[in-house]
Amino acid sequence: MKKGFKILAIESSCDETSCAVVVDGRECLSNIVSSQIDIHTRFGGVVPEVASRNHITAIDNVVNLALEKAGCTLNDIDAIAVTYGAGLIGSLIVGVSYAKALSYATKKPLIAVNHIYGHIAGNYLSHKELKPPFVCLVVSGGHTAIILVRDYNHHEVIGNTLDDAVGESFDKVARVLGLGYPGGPKVSAMAHGGCEDIMFAKPNESLGYNFSFSGEKTAVINYIHKLEQKGEQVPVKDICASFERWAVDELCTKTIKACRENGMDKIVVAGGVSANTRLRSELNKRAKEYGIRVYFPDFEYCTDNAAMIGSAGYYAYINGVGIADMTLAPKPSLSL
Repeated sequence: MKKGFKILAIESSCDETSCAVVVDGRECLSNIVSSQIDIHTRFGGVVPEVASRNHITAIDNVVNLALEKAGCTLNDIDAIAVTYGAGLIGSLIVGVSYAKALSYATKKPLIAVNHIYGHIAGNYLSHKELKPPFVCLVVSGGHTAIILVRDYNHHEVIGNTLDDAVGESFDKVARVLGLGYPGGPKVSAMAHGGCEDIMFAKPNESLGYNFSFSGEKTAVINYIHKLEQKGEQVPVKDICASFERWAVDELCTKTIKACRENGMDKIVVAGGVSANTRLRSELNKRAKEYGIRVYFPDFEYCTDNAAMIGSAGYYAYINGVGIADMTLAPKPSLSL
């Protein structure tokens, strides 16, 4: 493999249209993201049909901007990587179709990338020294999992959510409190200054490395409804602080346990919830007690972006994994 291998990467799994140029899996020359948050906020969440239509409108411009910012043309690109799952089917179709067309027209190799593996690889861009093996805590909008990453393309899921993902739970709590979308940042911001001593539900100790957020989320919603039925004031800050404390405690406790019991000394955090400041502070503090080093992605690589897809695509390609052809089809329910 030559040095300076450039990948043009495309990400369109949900409500961000993104294109990036990544060199050798570690250097990001450009990372253009066109977000639809303002569009979907009025609906209180992502509307799939609206998302796919906006991807169609944005993708050509996003690709051109990424090439321009990177100082490249398509002739300089060595391969094209694209998210083919998991995600919204309509959104994935736009990115996959565009990438296949580029690959066909330019005769460049096409690389199919798992969206979640992309989130993990976002840390390779932020921490040039980081190499497997390590334990990864994935906390994206639709996934909460603990993964043993033994090498760049060997991922073993040892813990998963049995119901809601932590990001979904934040969104649902925010919705009931009337905080709006996206819920994670809204709840986290409101938690500052709140008392965190409300006990909504007891932790379930029998789940091993697995997670369950549905019970706690339902307990929070019931707590709010009971107050409203009695005509009492809803302590929004206290509810947010207490829920965030519980959620972060669950994530930290099980991730550190998995790291210690599997003989690892590194924890990597990936996904949108990795931007949560309380999670960053608490996990770093607890891991330090056991001599475990924690890696969080730079904030620009926390939420969906194409640079992380370019990094994951590079390590897939050099190991002969994920090389696709014109039969590549989106897989909205692609597993970890």
